[in-house]
Amino acid sequence: MPTSDLYPRLAAVPLREALEDSPVALIHGPRQCGKTTLARTVCDPLGYEYITFDDDVARTAAREDPAGFVGELPERTVLDEVQRAPALFLAIKRAVDRNRTPGRFVLTGSTNVLLLPSVADSLAGRMEIVRLHPLAQVEIARGKPTFLDVLFEGGFHTRQRPRLGRALAEFMVAGGYPAALARPAGPRRSRWYRDYVRAIVERDVRDLARIQQLDVLPRLMEFAASQTAHLINVSELAAPFQVSRQTVRDYVTLLARVFLIEELPSWHSNRLSRLVKTPKLHMGDTGLAAAVLRLDAAGLWDDRAIFGHLLETFVLQELQRQATAYPTRLAFHHFRDKDGVEVDIVIERGPRAIAGVEVKASATVTDADFRGLRKLRQATGEAFRAGVVLYDGETSASFGDGLFAVPVRFLWEES
Repeated sequence: MPTSDLYPRLAAVPLREALEDSPVALIHGPRQCGKTTLARTVCDPLGYEYITFDDDVARTAAREDPAGFVGELPERTVLDEVQRAPALFLAIKRAVDRNRTPGRFVLTGSTNVLLLPSVADSLAGRMEIVRLHPLAQVEIARGKPTFLDVLFEGGFHTRQRPRLGRALAEFMVAGGYPAALARPAGPRRSRWYRDYVRAIVERDVRDLARIQQLDVLPRLMEFAASQTAHLINVSELAAPFQVSRQTVRDYVTLLARVFLIEELPSWHSNRLSRLVKTPKLHMGDTGLAAAVLRLDAAGLWDDRAIFGHLLETFVLQELQRQATAYPTRLAFHHFRDKDGVEVDIVIERGPRAIAGVEVKASATVTDADFRGLRKLRQATGEAFRAGVVLYDGETSASFGDGLFAVPVRFLWEES
């Protein structure tokens, strides 16, 4: 099953660690992001049995007699697409309570099963969660994820690299889904992404909720893609459709549950009282966003408004994907006050270490671009580790007091 040409996944490290001390490990993330491949790459050499609930017989058996199904499983089992058999969670809990051997079950799920009460209640304290995203650029390049280490150490040095320019748009349009990257760049890859969205809407979303106006969701996805990296405005999202604000709010929640979009929460501080509390909307993958907007690399490069917002999403995705392998849990937010001063991405490493990342689509950086980062530094005091303006330029340089301008390519190249 595993082959030498597979992309190395950062999530393999936390998965292996989970198998050493947790009875259950859950790999969750969008369909086609590589969950099954990761599970089998790690687990097949250890002798795990593999069962998928995309198989009708396995799914029916698990639903009809969950206790009997779990009782007949081998000592170590991978259960793939477990959200399709939610009745199993209580049976797994009972099996684990009888035998808490580490690494008994590896589950994969293509919807956010953590939102199911049966999971939250039954597997609390028994399960470790490994979030798998589409491929990070550092994984595609088969490099080492050093950016977050350097960021929290405030250790960016003065260095130069060629500007990415139009190549940056190509990275963004390509996205991170392995099956899409296996296709030639251009119409064939875009077609894969559009078919993918259609399949998720018609299959996984239908499994989650009874939606009368299913045709609204693909159009909502397209509109959401045009609004990526904007503050969520439900009224604005609902405007093009003949549905209520609450219905659109419910649809946004459903799309987030299947990882097509996400909400980035706002960052708060007792030191500042005029902060905007609205989350930002981000697409789950820039390749998917470009495809539903019908933008190729040239079209994206020419549309500077959408390019800037999609670049912000691209940077957030790369940071979140690299955070999978970071030894400490990181929390991601955005910062904005009522005067419009903002930082695109705020990263918390516990309560005493905070870093900020501002994203700029141009090839130059000025002192004014650090306005939001300086306000964040003022609000966080000694917890502030560094602030970075990522831009499409050539030079990494210090702007003093823990502030740096850094070319965006250093996200996945050694910085």
